[in-house]
Amino acid sequence: MAGVRIVTDSACDLSEELARAHGITVVPLTIRFGEEELVDRRDLTPSEFWARCRTSADLPETSAPAPGAFQAAYEQAAAEGADAVLCLTLSAELSATFQSATTAAAATSGIEVAVLDTRSVTMGQGLLAITAADASAGGAALSEVRALTEAAVPRTRVYGTLATLDHLVRGGRVGKARALLGSMLSIKPVIEVRNGVVDEESKQRTRSRSLEYLASKAKGDAPLERLAVASGEADDVGVLLELLSGVEVAHPLEVVQLGPVVGTHAGPGTVGVCYQLGSHSGTHDG
Repeated sequence: MAGVRIVTDSACDLSEELARAHGITVVPLTIRFGEEELVDRRDLTPSEFWARCRTSADLPETSAPAPGAFQAAYEQAAAEGADAVLCLTLSAELSATFQSATTAAAATSGIEVAVLDTRSVTMGQGLLAITAADASAGGAALSEVRALTEAAVPRTRVYGTLATLDHLVRGGRVGKARALLGSMLSIKPVIEVRNGVVDEESKQRTRSRSLEYLASKAKGDAPLERLAVASGEADDVGVLLELLSGVEVAHPLEVVQLGPVVGTHAGPGTVGVCYQLGSHSGTHDG
């Protein structure tokens, strides 16, 4: 398959169907429960992960793929006839995955490889991978695909509401959201991935208000280029989807399961809204 092969990591939360449809290669991170290590997607589906979270005495942890896993993906792309590879990783502020992918690129010969830090995660990262894949499918060269994707990074938004802060705090990814701890009993936090890190976005008094708030962010930024919802087995995700109905977006809404990588740090019941602003919209440094 000629053209630019898009490689990403499993923090993107792209379903197997979406990844296959867009020709995207997903390199898995590793999930650890106590002493047991499981390869994301290979050993552990999102549903299996959430079931383990309900019964395990240990909170899960994650580890980045080894450089060899990325190098194997790059070399496979070359073997399948790709002209070049663009690898998009979750935020380098949150994981060593970017460094691993970069190390692998330097060790790979026979095909040009570029690595881009999406400064995002979950379907913020996933939507960027789809953006890149669509550009590649349209015949764009590596430099063009990279430039188009880089331009979409500051237009990408990730917001989420959590049911618990336990996972985020113990996983060490809490950032400024630590300020929420003292008032967790009385509020439902909304977090944002901003400047590549997890940050507090607002405090909502009830879960229903937090879902309404997530929908209002997307509606307020419409018209959108792309829109996705990721659910950590939240039983009220349908409420959010109903609230999002009618949002003007250029591509179909994607609904995915929040996978083990992000779920490890966000916890069960998390719901995320991820979207890309239209190319003529205002931006912040995201």
